[in-house]
Amino acid sequence: MSPISRSPAALAFGGLLALAAAMGIGRFVYTPILPFMTDGLQLPPDDAGLIASANFLGYLAGALAGASRSLPGNPRLWFLGGLLASALTSAAMALTTSLSVFLLIRFASGVASAFALVFSTSLILERLTAAGRGGLSALHFAGVGCGISFSAVLVALLAHLGADWRGLWLASGAATLCFLLIAAFLVPSEPSPQPVTTPAQSSPDEAQASPFGSASRIRLILAYGLFGFGYVITATFVNTIARANPALQSTEAFVWLTVGLCAAPSIYVWNRIAARMGTRKGFALACVLEAAGVALTAVSTAPALFLFGAALLGATFMGITALGLMEARREVSRDGPAAIRQMLAVLTASFGVGQMAGPWVAGQMHHLTGSFTASSLAAAAALVVAAALVVK
Repeated sequence: MSPISRSPAALAFGGLLALAAAMGIGRFVYTPILPFMTDGLQLPPDDAGLIASANFLGYLAGALAGASRSLPGNPRLWFLGGLLASALTSAAMALTTSLSVFLLIRFASGVASAFALVFSTSLILERLTAAGRGGLSALHFAGVGCGISFSAVLVALLAHLGADWRGLWLASGAATLCFLLIAAFLVPSEPSPQPVTTPAQSSPDEAQASPFGSASRIRLILAYGLFGFGYVITATFVNTIARANPALQSTEAFVWLTVGLCAAPSIYVWNRIAARMGTRKGFALACVLEAAGVALTAVSTAPALFLFGAALLGATFMGITALGLMEARREVSRDGPAAIRQMLAVLTASFGVGQMAGPWVAGQMHHLTGSFTASSLAAAAALVVAAALVVK
């Protein structure tokens, strides 16, 4: 098979592996490894929250940089470079015990994850659309959930074999490198003519368009930021919560796997729901269900209910992400491409602020209260407010 004749299914599967490595492992493997770091390093929750926030700050910086049209080079090289950097930064976590170095490494890891996401998605969706197989985008986005599931199994298996937190980080880096090699084969270089760029000509209406030009847009931006805050506390500390509660310790090996398995098909499911009831109502419904899941993981001492809460988180957080971006594009679609890019950038920034604030707030509240219950319930309340804001 020549490089340029790779099938659409192979391209979509290559995209799945790219997101599994960059997001499921590079960005989210911190969640199942964190309890082992906490025990091995006596890492306090407020420091753990700072490390998570540094990664999300890097992700925000990388997403905004990746959205810029001033970056030179081939998108394939950028996303493969992002995967390589993700592998190296995961392995580097095993080489230090310094909080400041952890912060720098996880910041760099966040940038790498964002680059891999932005450039793999733009490249693969473009090729799938050109081939008339845009529906395979759901397979590409399933990579986040598949990567979360893989990381959960990897950490549980290696921990059972006696690996410490250092070994878990090294294994995560090695797994990312393996996924990189397969993705590079499945998503080959494909030369195509480059369009001639000319200075952008904005219409008077487009020049005046603003993400803050209507109450509806402002509510969506605020709701997306609240969603970032609402999902991330549980997504960061759910394994730590399980280990800290004797009644829930039996779920630690399964809770992150549950999140991943439910996340994998969620984009497809929520796209169908939105097609039936509308994007905003779908977004609101997903926020309410996620709020229930976050609250269950905060207050439940029954393993089945705790895992059900994790399942609700997994089944909704990627769907809300996609529906928010879809609605943002729809809101400004008549204002032209520049307005769409600006709206998506503002939405990404709002989400990033909420996502960065969540782990830090959780760490500080744990320092005051001794648990993640109060911060998790605050996160659930934020999701309910997000649902109320987004419904017209």
